Amino acid sequence: MSRSEAGSPPHLKGQDPRGKERFNEDRATTTVKGSAQPDLEAGVTAIREVVRTLKPTPGVYRMTDARGDVLYVGKARSLKARVANYTQVKALTNRLQRMVAQTRAMEIVTTNSEAEALLMEAQFIKRFRPPYNVLLRDDKSFPFILLRDGHDFPRIMKHRGARRAKGAYYGPFASAGSVNTTINALQKLFLLRSCTDSFFSRRDRPCLLYQIKRCSAPCVGRIDTDGYADLMQEAKDFLGGKSGAVQARIEQQMQKASDDLDFETAAMLRDRLRAATFIQGSQAVNAEGVGDADVFALARKGGHIVIQGFFVRGGQNWGHRAFFPRQTQDVDDADVLARVLAQFYEEVPPPRHVLVDRDMPDQEVLEEAFSALAERKVAISVPQRGERRRLMEQASRNAVEALERRLAETGTQAKIMREMAEFLELGDIPQRIEVYDNSHIQGAKAVGAMVVAGPEGYIKNQYRKFNIKSAQTNDDFGMMREVMERRFTRAMKDDPDREKAGVWPDLVLIDGGKGQMSSVRDTLGELGIEDVPLIAIAKGPHHGREGREVFHFPDGREKTLPVNSPVLFYLQRLRDEVHRFAIGAHRAKRSRAITASPLDEIPGIGPARKRALLLHFGTAGKVRAAGLEDLQRAPGVSAAVAQRIYDFYHTSG
Repeated sequence: MSRSEAGSPPHLKGQDPRGKERFNEDRATTTVKGSAQPDLEAGVTAIREVVRTLKPTPGVYRMTDARGDVLYVGKARSLKARVANYTQVKALTNRLQRMVAQTRAMEIVTTNSEAEALLMEAQFIKRFRPPYNVLLRDDKSFPFILLRDGHDFPRIMKHRGARRAKGAYYGPFASAGSVNTTINALQKLFLLRSCTDSFFSRRDRPCLLYQIKRCSAPCVGRIDTDGYADLMQEAKDFLGGKSGAVQARIEQQMQKASDDLDFETAAMLRDRLRAATFIQGSQAVNAEGVGDADVFALARKGGHIVIQGFFVRGGQNWGHRAFFPRQTQDVDDADVLARVLAQFYEEVPPPRHVLVDRDMPDQEVLEEAFSALAERKVAISVPQRGERRRLMEQASRNAVEALERRLAETGTQAKIMREMAEFLELGDIPQRIEVYDNSHIQGAKAVGAMVVAGPEGYIKNQYRKFNIKSAQTNDDFGMMREVMERRFTRAMKDDPDREKAGVWPDLVLIDGGKGQMSSVRDTLGELGIEDVPLIAIAKGPHHGREGREVFHFPDGREKTLPVNSPVLFYLQRLRDEVHRFAIGAHRAKRSRAITASPLDEIPGIGPARKRALLLHFGTAGKVRAAGLEDLQRAPGVSAAVAQRIYDFYHTSG
């Protein structure tokens, strides 16, 4: 079987997502089907069939169940030896025995080295999210500061996602808040522009940022290209770890301006110096002398694990974040840390130094893999003394504190979830809660919204919006019927047997009263779905009074909660979240409609011709009323295009 048939991502065919050569073409894949009988012996038989075809070469293996879903992804220095271990049932933990019992096939990809296998393993884990792998559960990407190239006056901006744009990237920052604060201070310090190129090109006078001394106004010639290039280089030096030299240079310039009695320039340089001091003083962790390094410390308590990460670049602390990996039962702490780091650096470029609080298995393989990603030497070490040891101790303290906070919050949340399940008469704590609402203005631009929550919070990558198509104006019940029909028709198509996690909800909450409940209940009944728990949340007789919500059940019963009930507060937050999401989707739809033009409907009329027509005639209405000869006189409009526009408005009669 070819790699593509084995389910490998397309970017693994010789390249990784960053465009770097990572894997060569000389690898093979193997898939061997075993018995469909759901027992341990059937799983062992399927694995033994695979072992017979394997060689002692490095690679990645994927275990799949009878439906083809990936159960586990692993890498090995010797595939034959590693996979054969799963046939020794008595030596396996209970967790691994359950995994083997579910295994009905294996897919094998050979690589040239164990480091390549490690990188491929991390990519597969990210893609398939297997239930038996340690998972780095973090849906948010890390923000970076980007100094763009390709312009006489490059801009400074926040950047998330793939690093395709040309320029210098600095990060990762732990949060959007930390990167925004740093960018604001850098604008004060280096007066770099943050506006888009289109905004920049339209300016004929300085904007507000120039007035408040956060931009040097290159758009109107207040600084030349050489002067701006000097500011840009200073910014790169500062972000690259040469902040002391930059500050000393600014101090010298300020002193010279003061000696020359140029007090206005001296005051401006003084403000820039204060901005530099602010950036360094706002760091919660002093990382001077550490250089470029990420610091990771692990803490475990009560079956829960946290990994605290500090991100240091150029001796400056750019924030910290706590990671709570999943599925860590029966996995050694050092192994958990190694697997989390492999997945973490699949998204983030590794620094020169990765500091950890313990020795890890395959540490040399990790170093080799990270060095290949960074295209330079990356060292992993356990600091023993000096500033790095002090920083590690601080990370360890933060890890313990983060885990204690998590356990306290989890205990409280678990209690709320249990009480909610009891109040709503559910059989068990819901793992997937779907909340629905509609948003429109007198039926116009109607949008349905679905948000998803679980015991650990909102699952934002599962949010969905529905553009209402068939419901009549102002028919809230019809809109809800349409949303439910589309949502659950799709669920029945994707998972008719209800075997896949994350497809069917354990609870459906509807923002509304008896009418909305009847609409949803009847719609699901027509689809033959009668076992999905439904609850409608209405604000009660006094809509302006919070805490008087009435909960409507499918059988017509109504229940309320005390105004100070934590369960009520939790359900209110769910309702408010779907309301926020629905309004945001509706406003976005309205904004697109406001900026739309009737000229957009004419085939073959692009942005340039549309702009030329509007500049020539003034309005879209005048374009519609124009004669053929008038259209031909518009700049950039040929006779054929003019005929097309004229026919579009006049042929239909």
